[in-house]
Amino acid sequence: MTIALRYAAYSDVGCLREGNEDSGYAGPNLLVVADGMGGHAGGEIASSLAVHSLMPLDEDIPSGEMVKALQEAVAAANEALARKVIEEPHLENMGTTLTAMLWSGSRMVLVHVGDSRAYQLRNNELKQITSDHTLVQTLVDEGKITEDEVATHPQRSLLLRAIQGQGRVDPDVSVWKAEVGDRYLLCSDGLSGVVSKETIHETLASAPTPADAASRLIELARRGGGPDNITAVVADVIDTAIDPVGPTATPTVVGAASQRREPFFTPSDTPAGRAQELARATTANAGDTAEMERIPPYEPEEDDFEPPRTRRWWPMVVTFLIIVAVVAGVGFYFGRQFLLSQYFVGASPDGEVAIYQGINTDIAGYSLATELQRTGIPLDGLPVTERESVERSITVDSLSEAEERVAALRETFENCQRDPASCGLDDADDDPQPPVTPSRGTTTDTPAGGPSAPTPATDAEQRANDAQGNGGQQ
Repeated sequence: MTIALRYAAYSDVGCLREGNEDSGYAGPNLLVVADGMGGHAGGEIASSLAVHSLMPLDEDIPSGEMVKALQEAVAAANEALARKVIEEPHLENMGTTLTAMLWSGSRMVLVHVGDSRAYQLRNNELKQITSDHTLVQTLVDEGKITEDEVATHPQRSLLLRAIQGQGRVDPDVSVWKAEVGDRYLLCSDGLSGVVSKETIHETLASAPTPADAASRLIELARRGGGPDNITAVVADVIDTAIDPVGPTATPTVVGAASQRREPFFTPSDTPAGRAQELARATTANAGDTAEMERIPPYEPEEDDFEPPRTRRWWPMVVTFLIIVAVVAGVGFYFGRQFLLSQYFVGASPDGEVAIYQGINTDIAGYSLATELQRTGIPLDGLPVTERESVERSITVDSLSEAEERVAALRETFENCQRDPASCGLDDADDDPQPPVTPSRGTTTDTPAGGPSAPTPATDAEQRANDAQGNGGQQ
């Protein structure tokens, strides 16, 4: 039994994007999908560099060397991105996902980093054989959210791992044993994020050929809104001894990789070399190898599509703003609750005792206290000690305690009204008494050292004297 692949690869720009940042490759021994990111041509450069770095592996590599060869190719792709950033610093934020299968007979090595996916259809059972390197997938694995919540999570497209030319890449690497009759799908999230797993299963199971399956899946993604670039590589595992059609022999390059020249190796008479020559010829003709024709978007007639995914960097900005807003809101809430629990007795602007809520201080000219009750007790009607205490503010633990302090101050004020002298408020007792006028006709004691002076008599005495004088004269 001789095992081989019959494959097809297609890529489409989608309904909303201006350019295609996806890249794909399908050859007799190698299948690759890369989804670029970074904008300003950075995404298409990153995915193209990744695919061209792996294309030389499309050889008959010994089974025991495939893991090492694939790991070295991924490292070479990362180094290629790093060199490109040095040459063109404005591409610093570019990066790409990468999902690739390297084949040798029935043995397959799968390498994966990012959120592009690989599926296996075996005995009519569909299985996702990669795990997304995203925040939401980590939350699912930890049991913090469910699979149903992934599609609507605000950070569903936040990547935790990608090839970016920075540091060392840590891809997932696994070895698989293929069986005749298996069908494999590699796709970007422009497909898996829009078309449900059930619809992918139905399409892969019902399409007669890999080409039919890949083109149908891309059409379904476009019907679902096509918010992102869409790439699909489908391969069937066949036994060349009994299969009437036989394996595919011509490599296929799709997406950005088919439109860019990335001279990482000299083409030779190999499948990978022929693929690169094919890509260059396609570029010269200004075409796009195996690109899907534009399908006008229309409203889906089925309920099989999950909500479209927008991606890349904006979720990080939104997350940061949400965190800042939450922290500010929590701080305002607890700060306000603290102020509402504070009370003090202080002086009002017009010199009365008042009850306040809050604390007796200002921040940037804004008072942190609110007057609750004006008591009608004038400060100048209190003793000096109580008056100064109120002016400094009397802090209490509750409104009831504030009211008790005001009641005590009111009692003191009323006592001072009844007896001002006891409060140090009455100065009238210190005024001099008016002089007493002596009676006329009396004399005062003679001062020491001098004669006595006559004192005028009173009116009664004067009249008596006058009567006696008049009688003597008669």
